[in-house]
Amino acid sequence: MRLKRLFDVVAASLALLMLAPLLALLALLVRLDLGAPVLFRQQRPGRDGKPFTMVKFRSMTDARDERGRLLPDGERLTRFGVFLRRSSLDELPELFNVVRGEMSLVGPRPLLMRYTRYFTERERLRLAVRPGITGWAQINGRNETAWDVRLALDVWYVEHRSMRLDLAILLRTLALVLRRQGVVADAGSVMRNLDDERRGAETRP
Repeated sequence: MRLKRLFDVVAASLALLMLAPLLALLALLVRLDLGAPVLFRQQRPGRDGKPFTMVKFRSMTDARDERGRLLPDGERLTRFGVFLRRSSLDELPELFNVVRGEMSLVGPRPLLMRYTRYFTERERLRLAVRPGITGWAQINGRNETAWDVRLALDVWYVEHRSMRLDLAILLRTLALVLRRQGVVADAGSVMRNLDDERRGAETRP
């Protein structure tokens, strides 16, 4: 959809210009709170499952146990990190991903690379479009939604996507962010990882 891509580029570019002072302030605060690097970078599956590097503001320390393993997310989140996540401000650098064409403003959220092999054939339809900063699943429960439902919502979006739907999702997202509704700072505290959940299902008789 050329119109969608044009809208993404224009809207994301304008947002980056208008939010430049806020982005600079947040970068400084992250630097003071967590040190370098300021940005969290991670490979995520993009359109057609091709990996890209998603960027967010860091919200966790690199604290490890005596064996050198990273501590659980909940133990590495700082107070400022919790604020960033609950306000969704940690997501703002993803606007650069949108401008580069790796993401869209609206689409299925890019999950972890290791989750892809656990998608059903139908769920793989979510990879047919660019992943989004927000999406249909995010305004219908976000981290509090069961995986089967969440992925089904993503597929529904792919099959019914339109500019009108995208605009409705963006407006609803803005309302939810302002109310801080449906945002969980530590997603692992309310739901299992998709691979753990489905691997367990495969091993049950």
